[in-house]
Order: sequence, then C-alpha cells, then structure tokens
Amino acid sequence: MLTWEEFEKTEMRIGTIIEVNDFPEARKPAYQLIIDFGNAIGIRKTSAQITKRYTKEALQGRQVVAVVNFPKKQIGKFMSECLVLGAVGNEGDVVLLSPDFKVENGLRIA
Repeated sequence: MLTWEEFEKTEMRIGTIIEVNDFPEARKPAYQLIIDFGNAIGIRKTSAQITKRYTKEALQGRQVVAVVNFPKKQIGKFMSECLVLGAVGNEGDVVLLSPDFKVENGLRIA
C-alpha cells in the first residue's frame, strides 16, 4: 500500500499539447508531444503510444494530465521529461486523462 505522504510526492499537472510529431524511431507506434505546463513548470517533452485512438490533429491543443516530477528518461535519441497519464485497454490502446473543462496550465491534480 502507498502512504498518503508517498502519494503527495507525485506531482500530476494539467498541460496543453502544443506540438505533436511522429516518432518513427519508437519500437511501438508513438508520437512525440510538446506540452505547455504554464509559467512555473514550462514546456516539457514526452512520447506516448497513443496512435490507435488519436490523430496528431486531435491532440493539438488538447489538455492532458501528466506526472512532471519523474526523472528524465532517454527513449532512443529522444529525452522524455514527463509522463502523460491514460487508461490502458486490453489491446494496449490508451485513453488519455484530461479535465472536463479547460483550466489553467500547471494546475496540480489533488
């Protein structure tokens, strides 16, 4: 079991996807995402295996929930700086977590 103090260390924030690029070097189909988390956190990069449900056009401008305090992770030649959260189905398809209404970038999930 996770303690409350351990959970509070996980910093989940709202960000807006401002750029989406193909990631042909990835082992599984994925996109490279550039996400704006507001002034306090700034712009972060990540990759996500979300090509089954989302087009690049549908992702542009979409708000998502991501963990922003994990260490950076090297994925091939790409450096991931956050982790976008989603629900993973039995077929490996991911449904992104996002707010119901547009909110300020950088807001913390509690």
